Amino acid sequence: MDFGPAFGDNGDMTSRTTTDSPVRRLAAVIVAAGGGTRMGDGLEKQFRNLAGRSVLAHSAAAFLDHTATARVVIVAAAQRRADAISALSDLASDARVVIVDGGARRQDSVAAGLAVASGPAISLVAIHDAARPLLPQRVICDLVAALDAGADAALPVLPVFDTVKRIAGSQVEDTIERTSLGRAQTPQMFHLADLTARHEALAPDTEITDDIRLYEDGLSRIDTVAGDECLMKLTRPADFTILSALLYPEGDPPMPDALPPFDIRTGNGYDVHRFDDGGGPVRLGGVDIAHDRGLAAHSDGDVGLHALCDAIFGALADGDIGSHFPPSDERWKNADSAQFLAFAASRCAEHGAAIMHLDLTLICELPKIGPHRDAMRARIAGLAGIDISRVAVKATTSEQLGFTGRGEGIAAQATATLVMTGPHR
Repeated sequence: MDFGPAFGDNGDMTSRTTTDSPVRRLAAVIVAAGGGTRMGDGLEKQFRNLAGRSVLAHSAAAFLDHTATARVVIVAAAQRRADAISALSDLASDARVVIVDGGARRQDSVAAGLAVASGPAISLVAIHDAARPLLPQRVICDLVAALDAGADAALPVLPVFDTVKRIAGSQVEDTIERTSLGRAQTPQMFHLADLTARHEALAPDTEITDDIRLYEDGLSRIDTVAGDECLMKLTRPADFTILSALLYPEGDPPMPDALPPFDIRTGNGYDVHRFDDGGGPVRLGGVDIAHDRGLAAHSDGDVGLHALCDAIFGALADGDIGSHFPPSDERWKNADSAQFLAFAASRCAEHGAAIMHLDLTLICELPKIGPHRDAMRARIAGLAGIDISRVAVKATTSEQLGFTGRGEGIAAQATATLVMTGPHR
């Protein structure tokens, strides 16, 4: 099976691309209603920050930058509509953007998007996962061309390079021939009227994982185009670091052109929690560390993440952690502080800011931080949507002086460096 090159000839994520026809005839339905349970934490992955912009905004911008796009429908959970608007930032004011409530299943959300996708001259529709934020313009062009050439449906596909085994439990049964296998990606593109009709005819008890399934009847022509490694789906926290590296292969995002002088903001954060009388572990920097006592707090007591949040909020002049997550609110009782840092990073995207560096210092006699330093850095980087090279974690003692020296608790101080790139600078 020939899928073409693994990467497109044009890897540019932002440049505007012309098509054979300048008519705006494409609607994009971006599914952003999922909870992202495999990602963990509280803030859904589509609303998190990736290199200075929310994941959802990256996905929407890819279609808005294409000359064939007439409408972009964002399908979000009803209770997350405000989050979707904030994540889109200035894109939410584009007249082509529509936000609708999603359903219980992916196919229900797609159907909700299709219901508002039609418009004058719109004949094509692309269904895309918001969690695939780095969509090259080349892929959209190839999909449009495939449908113009007579396909009923088209999707980007990558070849399978690894040897594939069939597993039963923990035992290998046999090897699967991989030459006929491919890794399906989105967007998947269809003729709007045809896809709408097939969704309407779908039996209520039938569940599909992607819309191509509706065309696997042996009668429909389904074309594949070359996928792109940049189109990987965000699933695990570490995937944010991987996508940042794909977006900026040289390791550093470009500094904003619009300044100089650059609007660089620095914020400081400090937090302290005492040890409680219960057992451990203690959570620091998003990592659980074996210890005989945990930290007393309304949430999980992660002083490291709390200090980082306040450092980011300080640089944004956006209140503090207590104003966003008040301890009087029972919603945050025993909450995982990872969702607080993910939220703080999303606020950067809303304010037009890029996180350039996070520096955390933990002050305690015990537990020992050194063996867990890199795990903390990786965890923080994933939550903040930045490369691990931009995260520093240090530890020190207070020479047995004060409450930390007596082993009564742990303190943390943090510094966040941001560059303002948007209209708030």
